This record gives sequence, C-alpha cells and structure tokens, in this order.
Amino acid sequence: MLLSAIAAGFVTGAGLIIAIGAQNAFVLRQGLQRRHVGLVVAVCALSDMALILLGVAGIGALVLQWPQLLQILRFGGAAFLAWYGLLAAQRAWRGTSALAVAQDSAASRRQVLLACLAFTWLNPHVYLDTMVLLGSLSTRYPGMAQWAFGLGACAASLVWFSALGFGARLLQPVFRKPRAWQVLDGGIALFMLTLCTLLLLNPLH
Repeated sequence: MLLSAIAAGFVTGAGLIIAIGAQNAFVLRQGLQRRHVGLVVAVCALSDMALILLGVAGIGALVLQWPQLLQILRFGGAAFLAWYGLLAAQRAWRGTSALAVAQDSAASRRQVLLACLAFTWLNPHVYLDTMVLLGSLSTRYPGMAQWAFGLGACAASLVWFSALGFGARLLQPVFRKPRAWQVLDGGIALFMLTLCTLLLLNPLH
C-alpha cells in the first residue's frame, strides 16, 4: 500500500509540476546560464514540498475559505508575469541575451532569489494544485499511506526541478549562438504575457 501510494503521489505530482510553465521557464533559463542553479532548484523544490505537505495535513481547506487572498495573488502574479515578460521581450528585441550570460554578473543572488520566490508564491494555481488538489487526493489513502502519497509528490518536485535546472547545461551547445537566446527570450516573453492575460481574464473560483 505504501509503495503504491508513493508511486501515485509521484506520478500525480509530476503531472502538476510540469504543467506550471512560468516557473519552469525561469528555472530553465537560470540552468542555461549556470547562475545560482542550486539556489533556484532548492527554493522551487522546497517551496513545492512545503505546500504539498501542508495540503496533506489538511491546510488546503483553508485556502478555499480565503478567496480574497487568491484574488490578491492573482493580480499580483499577473503584474509580476507582465513585468518579467516585458523584460524578456526587451532582451529578445535588443539581442542582449547572449551577452548577459557572460557580463550579467549578474542578477545578484538576492535578485534571483526574489524572482524565484515570486514565480513560486505569487502563482495562485500553485496553491490550488499542491495544497488543495494534492491534499484532497491524499485523503483517498488511509493512515501512513496518505503521507506516503505526499512524499511521492515531494519526490517528483525534487526530481523535476533538479533535472530541469542542472540538466539545462546539455542544451548549452545550442545556445552558443545569440540567435538562440533571442528565440528563447521571445518565447518566454510570449509565454509570460499569455499567462498574465489568462490570469486576468479567468477569475479563480
């Protein structure tokens, strides 16, 4: 029972985590630049794991009782996505992304940390997916199996963000060309601005 619960938690958690695109795009870009990758992976994975375990503990029910908080996060997240998307569009337009890898000593560790926290904690769907959905699914398992389900989901988060962040270096030969960085940032800009629009047009229920 415990092993099947862990496996179910891992598969379910992986499906939800991979679908959260804005955060993944940020982790990928940091991985390609090899800048503060360990910090980014740790923050994303530990944040997800904390939210998942809170959901298993039953805290997810409180999220549904505070719709105003989700709306605040919705507009705050939309504003952040718009800002980051416009920055990416500016990099793509100017073709400065390739230089950023070498010269941007970068977005300091503090700036990267704050951006990472924003991508994680300002996304209202993260709370609904981890605390509410995974928390609800975990109740199908009795006793310790419920926590085994949560641990499986936590393992999926750790594996995914580690693979995405540290595995991004395998794509570096492609990104030796400035044009590749322009395409990446153009795609990120389009993606972020689309997510921003969807957040504004689709109220959370």
